[in-house]
Amino acid sequence: MGSRDKQVAGSQKPNIQEVGVVELRGNSEATNGKSKSESPALINKFAPTEPRAQTSGRRDIPSLLMLFEEDFPIGAAVEPNQINSPSAELLKKHVRWLVAENAMKPEAMQPTEGHFQWTNADRIVEFAKENNMRVRFHTLVWHNQTGAWFFRDAEGKPMVNETDPKRREANKKLLLERLDTHVRTIVGRYKDEITSWDVVNEVIEPGDPDGMRASEWYKIAGTDYIATAFRAAREAGGPEAKLYINDYGTDNPVKRDRLFLLVKELLEQGVPIDGVGHQTHIDIYGPSVDSIIASMRKFADLGLDNLVTELDMSIYAWNDRSDYGQVPPQEILSLQADRYGELFKAFRRNKDILGGVIFWGIADDHTWLHGFPVARTNAPMLFDQQHQPKPAFWAVVEAAKAEL
Repeated sequence: MGSRDKQVAGSQKPNIQEVGVVELRGNSEATNGKSKSESPALINKFAPTEPRAQTSGRRDIPSLLMLFEEDFPIGAAVEPNQINSPSAELLKKHVRWLVAENAMKPEAMQPTEGHFQWTNADRIVEFAKENNMRVRFHTLVWHNQTGAWFFRDAEGKPMVNETDPKRREANKKLLLERLDTHVRTIVGRYKDEITSWDVVNEVIEPGDPDGMRASEWYKIAGTDYIATAFRAAREAGGPEAKLYINDYGTDNPVKRDRLFLLVKELLEQGVPIDGVGHQTHIDIYGPSVDSIIASMRKFADLGLDNLVTELDMSIYAWNDRSDYGQVPPQEILSLQADRYGELFKAFRRNKDILGGVIFWGIADDHTWLHGFPVARTNAPMLFDQQHQPKPAFWAVVEAAKAEL
């Protein structure tokens, strides 16, 4: 769908440049499966209450990556600054897979047309190589953290405002050519280091027309932007690249079924989708573990892989804006431990359809949930603010050893 070498809408495409970039720090995009209207736009900010780790944690505890070595790989999301911090020791010990929390999102990679910024992404890739880890790419296409230039026409006007049919078609062509270039450039650069790719992220919204998120991507190009991204990724990455469509709230039957319908239609069109990423931002009260597994089973029936791509577990129920303060009650940590243990037992029982489990962070000192839905201290990970193992960690250890 388009070529990097073609002229676009009567103007020559700019030369692609490789430049450095300062570090990004930030939070995740997802919302524990709720609607777009409730989705946070948490970009490059920490809540003022965010605690800081003081130690690198205990070294005499089991390694998660070794415990689950025969089941599935364990991974974690990171920011570039974390690989030179105490977090690095936890990562080296416990994970085999890294994913960039923000440093590989569209605006971070190509903030202006033709100007690619590689420094932070390269740092994560090099750290992974040095420590015998793999890298997942997150994400080639998203409706947030994407440069506004993507959606401007050849005259710099917003494409979505165009009403003339011929101009709209020209805008669609231009947008898809820009997308094709973006995907091919990035995948081409990292195809030897990265084989697992979140190609498109969060395209389903049941409350929008047709159940598709009414993003600028969709308003201008329909579902063609999704097909374009996957096809470009396959051509640039080759047959070994594993290509995923990623979303939150996939445990919700309405959202799950709309995503299933989209994926099935795309597969029938020959679009190369290898798997579904289930973000799995959950809390200690819901959703049910059975609903999480049921969604994976549904996509496995299409012959697709499943990944848990952004796992964390808030200690607060959805949209609960109360605050336990800096130290969560022990009974809450016990509930969290029980639920993590149940979840990982279910993951192991279904490892035949599960390609990996990636946490959205590594310890409680760094999490987007410190700022969502309000600024407060949350505790969603297996390690606490000082990188010490929590009851949840030991519950996961027990789940790894349990007879199933």
